[in-house]
Amino acid sequence: MSSEPTEVHHAEGDHGDTMTRGRIIKVALILSAITCVEFFIALYMVPNGHMPINVANPVYIVLTLFKAFYIVAFFMHLKFEKVGLVYSILVPILFIIGLILVLTNESHHWITLRL
Repeated sequence: MSSEPTEVHHAEGDHGDTMTRGRIIKVALILSAITCVEFFIALYMVPNGHMPINVANPVYIVLTLFKAFYIVAFFMHLKFEKVGLVYSILVPILFIIGLILVLTNESHHWITLRL
């Protein structure tokens, strides 16, 4: 038997990619920018009548989903995981998003019935 150490090769995109300090700062700045846009819409655009609330709410949902993607992909290291694990988390999220859309539509129906 040989006493030489064996080399372990990681596939591209496998755990060889790590979060460097620069990447963490970049993701934190992106999350901060998205949050600032949400605050700007909530505290300036909607109260001053520049954006109606029925437009602002879907914008909030989309921006929040972008933030959730960055948190899950980078801080939970899901971006660096195998495809099967990623699909096991993304597929239920897509079903939840569909459920939110259906329930939102249904709630609008019930509101119009009460009027």
